[in-house]
Amino acid sequence: MNPGAMTTGQEILNFLIGVAFGIAIILLMLRVIFGLVRADYRNPISQTILMLTTPPLNLLRPIIPSIGRVDTAAIVLMVVLKFLELWLRVAVLGMQADPVVLLLVAVRELLITTIWVFIIALIVEVVMSWVQAGGGGGYNPIARLAADVNRPILGPLRRMLPSTGAIDFSPMIALVGLYILTIIVRGIF
Repeated sequence: MNPGAMTTGQEILNFLIGVAFGIAIILLMLRVIFGLVRADYRNPISQTILMLTTPPLNLLRPIIPSIGRVDTAAIVLMVVLKFLELWLRVAVLGMQADPVVLLLVAVRELLITTIWVFIIALIVEVVMSWVQAGGGGGYNPIARLAADVNRPILGPLRRMLPSTGAIDFSPMIALVGLYILTIIVRGIF
């Protein structure tokens, strides 16, 4: 066995830690983003996210109130969960890490994950527009949420770019910009 390599048990445990914390963090992140972009909370997906994230946030709201549309309790909980995830992953390896470093890595990883939520939302909206244009029209809750999430990014780009007819180049430009932002965030931390 390679010295420093994870055992099978450590690898499985790290995977399970990542999945459990990852799901909780993504749900909280979507809740924050949906609130910021004023997504439709009557959407069944929004309702599910609200139902799953409200209980832990109700415990935090008395001490961490929202600031305007910013759900600060959810943001604090995301940072705490990401910190705990990283700490557990390091502990599974039998190592120790400086808590300040873990906190900085947690913030960096949350920023990168946030950017990736927007990248995925852009891709979903583009693909759904092709499907709906091909005769698969009708209400789709995923397409509606993707459009709501992308509106703050694509709206200004669409106003700045000249009209090209049937092809909308704003998602491509947004994807390039978001990927550059990912590179910048990785470079800062």
